[in-house]
Amino acid sequence: MRDFLPAEKARRERVLAVIRDRYRAHGFDEIETPVVEDYARLHSGMGGDNEKLSFSILKRGLDANDFVAAAGDVSALADLGLRFDLTVPLARFYATNRGDLPTVFRSIQMAPVWRAERPQKGRYRQFVQCDIDIIGDASARAEAELIVATLDTVDAFGLDGASVRINDRRALDAMLDVFGFTPEERPGVLITIDKLDKVGADGVVAELRERGVTASAVDAFETFMQRPQTLEFRPFGEDQIRKALPAGMPDDVIAHLAGIGEVVTAARGEAPLVFDPFLVRGMGYYTGTIFELAHPSVNYSLGGGGRYDGMIGRFLGQDVPAVGFSIGFERIVDLLENNEADSAPAVVLVHDKNVDVARLIALKAELVREGMRVRIEQRTKNLNGLLNRAQADGYGAFATVAADTTRETLELKQLG
Repeated sequence: MRDFLPAEKARRERVLAVIRDRYRAHGFDEIETPVVEDYARLHSGMGGDNEKLSFSILKRGLDANDFVAAAGDVSALADLGLRFDLTVPLARFYATNRGDLPTVFRSIQMAPVWRAERPQKGRYRQFVQCDIDIIGDASARAEAELIVATLDTVDAFGLDGASVRINDRRALDAMLDVFGFTPEERPGVLITIDKLDKVGADGVVAELRERGVTASAVDAFETFMQRPQTLEFRPFGEDQIRKALPAGMPDDVIAHLAGIGEVVTAARGEAPLVFDPFLVRGMGYYTGTIFELAHPSVNYSLGGGGRYDGMIGRFLGQDVPAVGFSIGFERIVDLLENNEADSAPAVVLVHDKNVDVARLIALKAELVREGMRVRIEQRTKNLNGLLNRAQADGYGAFATVAADTTRETLELKQLG
C-alpha cells in the first residue's frame, strides 16, 4: 500500500478522468459500492485464488474463548472482508437494486480493491480497478461494446497498436474434452496451460505429465501443439477461430466469437482481435467469453475480463447474463509518460513578508476567478529550491508579490 505525493496524485487523477470520460461517452453510468462485503460472499468459490488473498475483518467483541473455540477456522471469527475485486460487489449491487436499474445496465466502477499479495514490483496490496460491465445482454453486442469502449480509452492515451486477445471458456472445456482430460482434471490442467506463454508447449506437456493426468489426453494435446501450421494471414473471424481449434468445437461458441469481431469491425473499421485458444484467465466465475488487453510495448496484459453469467443468479435466484472488462489502471499509469499538465494555468505567488494578508488573498482570489490554480508561498532565501518544488508539483508559472503589487502590475514568469 502506497502514499502518493501531490504530483503523482494529480497524474493519477488525470488518467482516471480520461478513463471516466471515455467510458461515459459510451453510455456507461458510474456507481459506488462499499469497500467491505460479507465474508461468505467473498468466499463463495467464485473468486478463484483471489479469495485466498482477501483481507478478513474480525467480528466485533471477540474474546480469548472465541479464538480457542474457532480452532483456526477463520470463517468463525470473521463476518466481513475487504473486496478483492469489483465484480463480486457489482453482482450483489445488481441483485439488491435491480428494480431501480434498466433492463440492460451498463456500469462503471473506479475504486480501490485489496489483496494480500506478497510485496514485489508491480504487485500492490491496495490498487485501483477501473471496470465497465454490461448486465442483462447475452448477445455478442455486449462484449463488442466493452471492447470498443476499452480500445477507445487506450486510443485517448495515445497508446497505438493495442489489441485484444480473446477466447471462450466453453471452447476451452470442449477442447479439453476432445483431448480426453476428465472433468476432475480440468482445473489443474488449465493452471498448467495458462503457463504456455512462459514455458512453451514442451514445458506445459512436461508439467502435465508430472501432474499424472490422463496420459492419452496429454499425448493428444502434444500432437495438437505439434501439428503443421501455415502462416497465411487470416483476419479475425470464423475461419481463423476454426483453424486454431481441434475439430468438433461447438458451433454456437464459434459463432458468438465471430459475431463479436463483426460488431467491433463495424464500429472501428477493423477488429484488432487475436483469437487465443489457450487464453485461460483464472477467475472462477467466468462462464463464456474471456479477453485480455495487450500492447506491443509490454509483455503483460493491460486489462482483462470476461462473461460471468452465473454469478448474479447466486444472489438473485435467477440467472442474468453479465460481462465485464477491467482496464489495468496501475499498469496504464506506469506505462504513460508524465508529460500531461493540468488544463488550468498553475501559478505560485511568492510574496514578501511585509505584504498585507488581505491584499495577498484578494489578489489570489482574483486570479482564481480568471481560471487559474494559485498557491501562495512566502519568499525564502533559497528561492530556486522553492520554485523547483512548485514545478515538481505541477505549477508552470510564478510571480513575485510586493507590498504595492496589484493585478495590473503582477508579472507572470514561466517556470523551467
